[in-house]
Amino acid sequence: MTARSSQSEQDLAAGLADVRSWATTAARAAASKGGNETIVLEVGQILAITEAFVITSGTNHRQVRTIAEEIEAQVKAGGGPSPLRLEGVQQAEWILLDYGDFVAHVFLDETREYYDLERLWADAPRIEWDDGAPARDAAALAQP
Repeated sequence: MTARSSQSEQDLAAGLADVRSWATTAARAAASKGGNETIVLEVGQILAITEAFVITSGTNHRQVRTIAEEIEAQVKAGGGPSPLRLEGVQQAEWILLDYGDFVAHVFLDETREYYDLERLWADAPRIEWDDGAPARDAAALAQP
């Protein structure tokens, strides 16, 4: 193994750690706004275009929008990127926040049940994100 390949492996590992951190931050953000059954799936070995999915849902359109807004705010407040693309905000049945390295899916409960991404990606390992840390909203994070 050369020093160059070792450095590349270290950079890759550091990048994956950042992705996991941002995805778990997104999951905590969803939980802080009452997201239902929030999960983080590690899909990088199955799906070459992204490393992780955050999947959550809300009971009404307003809550779905609020969850998506909170995910965006908390990931950014935690030093993460802004989404490369946002889709579905107007309809608020399935809002997709595409960060490139991870994607957050915020569903209306009925829409989540219909598409059932958990079943589709059942082979993907789950990333534990609920380590007992209290969920705080982005406004609380901004306070000194």
